[in-house]
Amino acid sequence: MTLALVRRRPGELPVEVTGFVGRGRELTRVDEALRQARMVTVTGPGGVGKTRIALRAAARVAGRYEHGVCLVELSELRDPELLPHTVAGCLGLPEGDSRPPLDAVLDHLRERKLLLILDTCEHLVDACAMLSDIVLHETTGVSVLATSRQPLDVPGEHICQIAPLPVRTTGGDAVDLFAQRAKAVDPAFEVHDGNRADVVALCRRLDGMPLAIELATVRLRVLPLEQLVARLEDRFRLLTGGRRTALPRHQTLRTAIEWSHELCTGQEQLLWSRLSVFAGSFDIAAIEEVCAGGELPREEILEALVGLVDKSVVQREGVDGSRYRMLDTLREYGAEHLVVRGEQAQMQERHYARYLKLAEDFDRNFLADDQIQRYHALREQHADIRLAIEYALAAPGKDHEAAALAGALWPYWHIAGLHTEGRYWYAKITDRFPGPVRERAWALAQSAYLGAFQADPKALDEAQECVRIADELDDPVVAGRGRVYLNLSLTFMERHEEAAKAADEAHRILEEAGDVVGLVTLETQIGYMRHLSGQLDAALEVCERGLRRLGEGSTEGWVRGYLHMVIGMARFRRGEYEQSRASGVTGMRIKHELGDGVGLAYCLELLAWLAGHDGRHEEAIWLLGAADPLWAGAGARLGGTSLMEEFHQTAVRAAQEALGEQRCAELRADGASRPLEQVVALATGQEEKQLIPAPRAQSHDLTRREHEVALLASEGLSNREIAERLVISKRTVDAHLERILAKLGVPVRGEIAGRLGELDG
Repeated sequence: MTLALVRRRPGELPVEVTGFVGRGRELTRVDEALRQARMVTVTGPGGVGKTRIALRAAARVAGRYEHGVCLVELSELRDPELLPHTVAGCLGLPEGDSRPPLDAVLDHLRERKLLLILDTCEHLVDACAMLSDIVLHETTGVSVLATSRQPLDVPGEHICQIAPLPVRTTGGDAVDLFAQRAKAVDPAFEVHDGNRADVVALCRRLDGMPLAIELATVRLRVLPLEQLVARLEDRFRLLTGGRRTALPRHQTLRTAIEWSHELCTGQEQLLWSRLSVFAGSFDIAAIEEVCAGGELPREEILEALVGLVDKSVVQREGVDGSRYRMLDTLREYGAEHLVVRGEQAQMQERHYARYLKLAEDFDRNFLADDQIQRYHALREQHADIRLAIEYALAAPGKDHEAAALAGALWPYWHIAGLHTEGRYWYAKITDRFPGPVRERAWALAQSAYLGAFQADPKALDEAQECVRIADELDDPVVAGRGRVYLNLSLTFMERHEEAAKAADEAHRILEEAGDVVGLVTLETQIGYMRHLSGQLDAALEVCERGLRRLGEGSTEGWVRGYLHMVIGMARFRRGEYEQSRASGVTGMRIKHELGDGVGLAYCLELLAWLAGHDGRHEEAIWLLGAADPLWAGAGARLGGTSLMEEFHQTAVRAAQEALGEQRCAELRADGASRPLEQVVALATGQEEKQLIPAPRAQSHDLTRREHEVALLASEGLSNREIAERLVISKRTVDAHLERILAKLGVPVRGEIAGRLGELDG
């Protein structure tokens, strides 16, 4: 054995034996942090790549430190009292020094300009924090770069939080890492169109975690890729391998997670297991409602949560950092402990009860002024709404609970544009209730409502069956709502006489039942029906009545937005174009604030027709393009009605005659690619019309290699990183960049991305 011959000297940075993938932004952040502060801590969950990033960053900045870099690896150290001894050894200080190790370290460092790296501090966090604080106060030229699953809380500490690698359908850093590591296992392995979907699925299932991805690729020695993906559901049993030269805690995914678990207090471990009941993000209120109790009182939740955040078990997210999430890998580990503790059923029941209450409150207060805020709160928790329904459907004897939750969510599915998913859950409910009962009737009603927007003929059958059951049960609310949705289905099928009859019956029943939500919804639909049948005065009258029913100061969004949209369309047909535009803009603003994609698409259509009528054909076709992806999500453009589709086609034909098909295609594609914020700003007059692109310029004349370099530069990679990625010299990259800037006509590399977007869009 000759391992001793290649042993690194204490404190020396290791030579990288595997390729480094991505992390350009993270390396830049660490670099900039070290310029601004003398104490920088790289934090993140186990296996995310903190050490690799810190060591790569240290190698890049080593030239700034006269006496270089010293690495102190702490993963094998358990006794915090031995920390100064370990640092002294890495600095090369003689072991026979009679001085206390800490004194020897400080005396040595006072005369040096050096970067001291403390790697893997979380299990010695107090000792590392104390040492770092003393070093910073006792020296002037030493900086400390630490890696830890939680901050050290040293004064002046700068935190660089590391997230998992991004995964995209077209590739991404996680996919690149998998490809690189897989090729090391199997030299013939390549990512290609035939297996890309499996690789992406695998990387997503592993949260983009580098450690998990590397462990997975080892299994390619014995499993083909497709089988590996299939078996990942039992990841903890499967991923037991690892390279024999790896540190013990990195040999398996479970070991890496257990390392974090052992560092947690008893209450943190308990909260970790209970938080596993959440599928998506959660806030403090959700945590307290679901997880408090027993050994973890409500008043101690916050402290335990802070501990889990500090240890990178729980991630903060959201614009204001008020929501939290666990990586799927860590959640599953917590779920195992939840079962062992015997608390799984109790936590699942609490979780279900929370989301039932939220859904019922939203339904009961649907027309309230805080409707938009309530909806957004629900939308943030979609994964947990889904999980709660799944739990109720899977648990024995809870069919009624499943029906209650799915039924209360009827407005949520519409606003979110989740027509297909909503109908999926309602089909589950009708399967559980085959007889003539209220649960079946309500599920049929709401499935019909969703299906009508998709122009699905089955929606009519569902509405009719709902009405039959509700009449048999003598349930006025369900009978009235069933007829409301029967009216809508018949309206979209352009059977206006039958639709009007259903509306009259619905109105009578709902008035007697006092169902305000049903009535104002019906008035919106009657207005639309009258508009389609050419009864424009009647359409305006009923919509104005609907607005009065909501109240002059109402900030409700779902119904109010549609009422303004229908008013705008009726006025468009009456030739009242300024009033039509005003109503369309009002409806668009409301629908955008709410997040109702289908309602927004209707408003975009109206404003596009108005632009076309005024001869603003570029704007018209651009707005129609912006509506295209929204209609794609709805399942049918304009409900499939022929009259509305004719208005659409009239605007398209006029634009093509004025601009030509190629220019129209260009504008339509550009509109479809724009963020909705930009679309709404332009359509409502808040954005100058310069947002609409000029005719496409001639394509650049970059060579294939120059184009590759330009794309990598636009992603933020440095010239050296580009050289490593393309296996060419840095000098060659420098020359390419000079030519690229000249050909694209931009002064700095920061403008390459925008210019490529203009030329390649």
